[in-house]
Amino acid sequence: TTEMTNQEEAEIQISELDLLASMFPYEEEFAVTDQLALAELKRYAENESAEVPSSKVEFILNVKAEVPNASMVEFSMACALPFKYPTVLPEITVRSSLLSRSQQIHLNSDLKTYLVQNCSGEPCMLSAREWVKDHAADYIDKELSSSMTTSGAMKSEVTMFTRLWIYSHHIYNKQKRKNIIDWAKELSLSGFCMPGKPGVVCVEGLQSSCEEFWSRVRRLTWKRILIRHREDVSLEGGGHAEIQNQRKFSTLEEKCFDAHGARRNHMNLGQLYHFLEEKGCADIFQMYFGVEGH
Repeated sequence: TTEMTNQEEAEIQISELDLLASMFPYEEEFAVTDQLALAELKRYAENESAEVPSSKVEFILNVKAEVPNASMVEFSMACALPFKYPTVLPEITVRSSLLSRSQQIHLNSDLKTYLVQNCSGEPCMLSAREWVKDHAADYIDKELSSSMTTSGAMKSEVTMFTRLWIYSHHIYNKQKRKNIIDWAKELSLSGFCMPGKPGVVCVEGLQSSCEEFWSRVRRLTWKRILIRHREDVSLEGGGHAEIQNQRKFSTLEEKCFDAHGARRNHMNLGQLYHFLEEKGCADIFQMYFGVEGH
């Protein structure tokens, strides 16, 4: 891809700010705190000024999130768009009166990780806001609850090996297919993904990683997606070697079996059966398709 010009970046910033203003018309939801910088940016985007804007556009996005056993909590996102945004990431600091200093640091560092992994080169203020809405409340009591359960949780977490067999009505979308591969890699899961109709995904690894993977995947929009079968094995020591030992797949890859049909989206299920048989998982075939494979 060719690099974006400053002009294009400025235009993207303006259209994203317009979008935010139309989605969140009230001052208490979205407010640009530096109107001068915004005016400079507009003049630059519309080619009325050759001078590169001297300051970043800064604004506040307020997000209300539900906290279990409590009412709504407001989180404030103080945002600044560097001149090269979206080529570079936005600067965002999330605050709330209910967050301790360390909780705030933890939350902001996780948000940054999310942006680095998911938003390079694309406008991402809405996904950042969505992330804060979905996750910020989890940080409020995090230290309190985690310090109490760490000793017990660590033990059980490391010692469960899980394999999920996920069934979807279809998997065509390239971005979803990329997400499946990327997230599995990020969470050290192995298995395979068979796109097409139906779509089949198998992931295996630490229980907590499998659950994190499933919670991300099912948030995407699907006609129908479910866990068809789940296997849990408790491990003695839970060490790396033991985990590797349980794996039936070495990495997570996309498998296409002799695609056919008008859209080349129907896979050869006989080949899928033989692939599963090789991996010692032939009995799964019947759970998916309700027939004996051959």
